[in-house]
Order: sequence, then C-alpha cells, then structure tokens
Amino acid sequence: MKCYCVVNFREALELIETKTPEPTGTEVLVQVRAAGVCHSDIHFWEGGYDLGNGRTLSLKDRGIKLPMTMGHETAGTVVAMGPQAKGVEKGRNYLVYPWIGCRTCPACLDQLENHCANPQYLGVHRPGGYADHILVPDARYLIDIGDLDPAAIAPYACSGITTYSALNKIGANLFQKHPIVIMGAGGLGLMCLALVKALNGVGAIVVDIDPVKRQAALDAGALAAIDGAAPDAAQQIIAANGGKLLQGIVDLVGAPSTTELGFNVLIKGGKLVIVGLFGGAAPWPIAFIPMKAAQILGSYTGSLQEMSDLLQLVKDGKITPIPVHKHPLADADKVLTSLRQGKVTGRAVLTA
Repeated sequence: MKCYCVVNFREALELIETKTPEPTGTEVLVQVRAAGVCHSDIHFWEGGYDLGNGRTLSLKDRGIKLPMTMGHETAGTVVAMGPQAKGVEKGRNYLVYPWIGCRTCPACLDQLENHCANPQYLGVHRPGGYADHILVPDARYLIDIGDLDPAAIAPYACSGITTYSALNKIGANLFQKHPIVIMGAGGLGLMCLALVKALNGVGAIVVDIDPVKRQAALDAGALAAIDGAAPDAAQQIIAANGGKLLQGIVDLVGAPSTTELGFNVLIKGGKLVIVGLFGGAAPWPIAFIPMKAAQILGSYTGSLQEMSDLLQLVKDGKITPIPVHKHPLADADKVLTSLRQGKVTGRAVLTA
C-alpha cells in the first residue's frame, strides 16, 4: 500500500510503502478513488494552530504521532470487509465520514462524534486518504454515492459538511429571510454559496482579499464580492445589504481581521459563526458582546447525520457542483504546497 505521509512537520510529504491492512471485526477496507486536499491539512502539516499572543497549540503535545497519512475527504470502493461489517457491498463506491469519535462518551452517544473529546479522526489520528487504501473502523461511516463521481463527492466530507453544519447553526429561519455574509471565497466559500442556494437562502455577500476568488464567488452567484482588506470594507458590506447591518456571518477564515469585520457589520442579536482555523486572538472588546447581544458560535465539521442529509441534497441534484481540480496521488506534496500558497481556486482532489 502506498501512502503519502507527514514524517516531520513542515517538511515535504514522503512516500511510505506498507502492507495493505486486512479488515477485522466491523472494519472495512476502501480502495481510494479520490482524496480532497483541505486547508485543515495545512495546519496538520505545520504541526499546530496559532492561538494568538505568541501562543501555539502543538499537535505533538496533543499526542499526534508521526508518520501520519493525511486526508479526511475520501471517497472510494469497498474491496474487503471484516466478518461483522454490515450494510455495505464490495465493488460499490462510498463517501467516508472521517470525524470518528471514541463512540462511548456523551457526545458520541448523542450522535455528535465530531464533538468527541477523544477523537479518532481519519487523516488526523488514524491514517487517512492520501493513500491507495484506507481502513475505516465501521461500515456505518460509509455513505453510498452510487454512480456519482468520487472526485466531485470527496470534498463533501469536510468542506461540504462543515459549511452545511455552519448554516444549520445560522438557521434556515434567518438565511431564508435575510442575506448573510461569507468570509472567504476558497473551496469552503464556494461550497457555502452553493448550499445557501440549495437551501433556498436569500443569498450571500462574499468577502475575500483575492480578486480571482472574488470573481469566482460572483460567477457562483454571490450578491456581491467585497475586498476584505479595503479600508471601507465594512461600509461596502453594509451598502451591499441595502444599507442595513447583517443578521448572520459565516467566517470560513477565522483570522482576527475577518472576525473583527464580521462582528462590526453584525446587527444587534445577530449570529457570527466561526469555522476557519487561521488563528490568532479574538479582537473584540468583551463588553461589546453583551451590549450587542451577539451570538458568537464555533462550528467544527459536522455530524454523521448531517453528512447523510447533505448527500441526499447532492443526490437530488439540488447543489451546484463547485470547481474540482484533479491531480494524481503522487502529486500530493505539490498540491498541498499550491494550496498553502493560495493558488487553488475551488477544490483540489487527489485521484488514483
């Protein structure tokens, strides 16, 4: 089995060849057809997260052990099953739910494994999809995709489910009545735009500092695309909303500049949902949060049920596909480098 792994943080991915695992118990072996390259992979490759004020959350200190095969957006074909694996068939294609928990804590028992305090996420804690095979611990984490293109479907395991869950936190009663703001027009931003449309939302104003990505957002149906670095960015956002403050913000960047801008254009009682992990310290005066009655929510990926619901929307043809650029698995390190340099519009996917 070929795997492209992080052997040392901040160094090039290395090819490691190892014996292809044989599934036991409820395990399922999937031959990888497509593996999305996600911005979260960059944080893993860097070895941590910027907490602001000179602090860093170290993955090594959190027990992450190398080498590790990254890749949490994986779709492929079932090729072998353990004797207790049920509900899947050899030869069929599935999307892999990667946000696997311990399966015994309160969050897991409430079907919120993505909130587990002792996670076993694929591509983070267990080997992921930057490989020709991936071992999935239970068939319940596989969702049948039928004849859909695995490369087009793979990103739904992270960019899709993450934005879908964030919109669920905003609430249909809000985004179906009022425009929202989407911070970031990368793969997640374009996915979020597509989902707003699929869920009968009024629309979204997109903010990004990259003119190419702003144009991609306009091409995808954004109500407006604002340069977040402009001195009057807040005024432009409000003007694009007819001169009114915004009811809801989805921040897919999660930097001090984007969270501050989002907070500044938020109406009293509005919702700011932070998804991105760019990092840094919160920029708001604490007193302004209660004075504004602001609801500031964190959103981390999504549940297995949300992924199932999302895939049903895809199968029903309600979601406009986002641009997907296919690359051979052997180019994993090159693609990750391009993403790190901001050169990827839409979603990059490794294919076998």
